[in-house]
Amino acid sequence: MNFEQLATIITDTHQQLQQSAVKAVNQCQTVRNWLMGFYIVEFEQNGEDRAVYGDLLLKNLEKRIDQQGLNVTLFQWARKFYLTYPTFARLIDNLFHQIYATMSHKSLQNDGEQIYATLSHKLQYSDKEDDNNKISAEKLISSISFSHFIELMKIDNPVKRMYYEMLTIQTGLSVRELRRQIGALSYERVGLSGDMEYALTAIRQKIHPQTVTDVVKDDYFFEFLNIPQQRALLLKENELETRLLDHLRDFIIELGNGFCFEARQKRILIGDEYFFIDMVFYHRILKAHILLEVKISPFAHAHVSQLYSYLNYYKAEVMEPDDNPPIGILLVTDKNDALVQYTTAGLDEQIFVSKYKLQLPTEQQLKDLILKTIHQ
Repeated sequence: MNFEQLATIITDTHQQLQQSAVKAVNQCQTVRNWLMGFYIVEFEQNGEDRAVYGDLLLKNLEKRIDQQGLNVTLFQWARKFYLTYPTFARLIDNLFHQIYATMSHKSLQNDGEQIYATLSHKLQYSDKEDDNNKISAEKLISSISFSHFIELMKIDNPVKRMYYEMLTIQTGLSVRELRRQIGALSYERVGLSGDMEYALTAIRQKIHPQTVTDVVKDDYFFEFLNIPQQRALLLKENELETRLLDHLRDFIIELGNGFCFEARQKRILIGDEYFFIDMVFYHRILKAHILLEVKISPFAHAHVSQLYSYLNYYKAEVMEPDDNPPIGILLVTDKNDALVQYTTAGLDEQIFVSKYKLQLPTEQQLKDLILKTIHQ
């Protein structure tokens, strides 16, 4: 072993064990918060002097404990954590005995042993649900931090929450990325794909876009427009554009990370004729303009030639030296994949045809798809 090898092996050992230590701390924090929630709920239901504190219980608890980080906000999340994930009890029961064994003699005075024994008994028998309809507690606690759980607890729908649990585990989402996926209706989108493995792979690419293909989605959902199905049949293109821009924040979240709005009905002069591009965006990650055309009809080959001429204009007249070539996205209500393939054959890879939906898939479709994936 030479000096460089010594330095390398020490660095590698430090990094690997440091990562393990961080993971262990996160798991202990998750278990601690669940147990605190358990204790609080037990006291609220069965505490001898619970009537004295009432709604001020958590505030008085913070004042009495007087330790940094142990505050009303944490106690509220801890209580919700226990109520949202009661089936963690069987896993935490084993850890509970270890915690009990390390309690100091002082903490077990005044009938403390009886209290801990009662709580342990309740942990063993609390709320045992069918594990076939859940992701295992071991998998959740070992893979998801409490900061992730806070975002997950904001989702009331248990099937939807289960999907984002699975997504976090399989794609290693950060907390920020999890928020973005929830905001971008990833759960609803997967319901139409019918192929969970493919959908999860696509989501990984959308989280960290590296290429043009990573940026464009196969399906877009505009349910935030709240357009009834009967009304959708009478919708005009300019009305749809107006509604999308009236909900610009939701629209950009749906488009994805990096989109910056520039113009609507962008007027361009080609020869002696004026043309109007429905919407123009600039993608700050890819450093390219994105020209977006919205149609209220299925795909037609004429749509591509129109968009292609706009792209060529932008290449020649608008694109800056440090820009990448512009990208064209055509949004249609439906498409014939074979027709799209033959229509775009021979063109560059900067034109994409995607479908959009104004309504979401049913709850049962989503639940069946997620459970099928979990049990594979």
